[in-house]
Amino acid sequence: MSSSLCTNMACNKLVLLKPNTNALQLGGNIIPRSLSFSNRRRSCLTATKAMLSSTSREAVLKDFQERRALKIISGLQNLDRDNVASVVTAADKGGATHVDIACDPDLVKLATSLTSLPVCVSSIDPAAFPAAVDAGALMVEIGNYDSFYEMGVTFSPDEIINLTKETRWVLPSVVLSVTVPHTLSLPDQVKLAEQLEQEGADIIQTEGGKCSSPSAAGVLGLIEKATPTLAAAYSISRAVKIPVMCASGLSAVTAPMAITAGAAGVGVGSAINKLNDVVAMIAEVTSIANSLGLPIKRRTAFAEGSLRI
Repeated sequence: MSSSLCTNMACNKLVLLKPNTNALQLGGNIIPRSLSFSNRRRSCLTATKAMLSSTSREAVLKDFQERRALKIISGLQNLDRDNVASVVTAADKGGATHVDIACDPDLVKLATSLTSLPVCVSSIDPAAFPAAVDAGALMVEIGNYDSFYEMGVTFSPDEIINLTKETRWVLPSVVLSVTVPHTLSLPDQVKLAEQLEQEGADIIQTEGGKCSSPSAAGVLGLIEKATPTLAAAYSISRAVKIPVMCASGLSAVTAPMAITAGAAGVGVGSAINKLNDVVAMIAEVTSIANSLGLPIKRRTAFAEGSLRI
């Protein structure tokens, strides 16, 4: 069954700059509260906004450009504050570069109170993104569709393209990642990725772990499980110029294979968020980070707080 998504761009409002709001976290959606500024004042605000937005984007994309990004995913419909807090803590302590949570402003505030890593929010509703960005998210993701597949809902290329266009309309400067559904054939995945690049996506994310049923246990089973998303990463990375994030079904065994296949980073979800306690989560994140050659305690611009104003 195909999803029926009805969006109305006219209902999406630009985020107003509020007192004590981090301008970086609003991306390109800052507009003056008053229209009585002098022309010189408006020019200064425009220049400052452009500079801060550019700095934020560069910092968020830095690890992708260096082909060493590790995003830990809590789940698009995971609103369990305790679990999300554990996942964010594990990402922070285990050496990840990004954390991906549900598109909920309260969860964003929780996440930013626990880590200085860039926070990404996932949704299939572009109208929900601005509030999350206002709360502190520095990256948005159209994707992490697994929970919808479980309900029999799939997404067509046209639906993904329309969601991307609307998201770019409401958030023209915020880093945008879009997942290419594994339900499409590999050639159609590549074609969609090329179209998404043209529509302004900054990152293409692959998936496929849910559709894979390994026949073997152990290391062989881990490799079998990752095969669909690895194949997508290999094919798409050779068709687009923007970074590709390989996600779904990955582990410490297969994460390095994703980078070798052409991915600029990896995304890991259920291998972390299904664990029972934060200590086990940290251990698993650390294992994956070590497999990618990442330092356990990263020293990025985010960790130094240079992007918090």
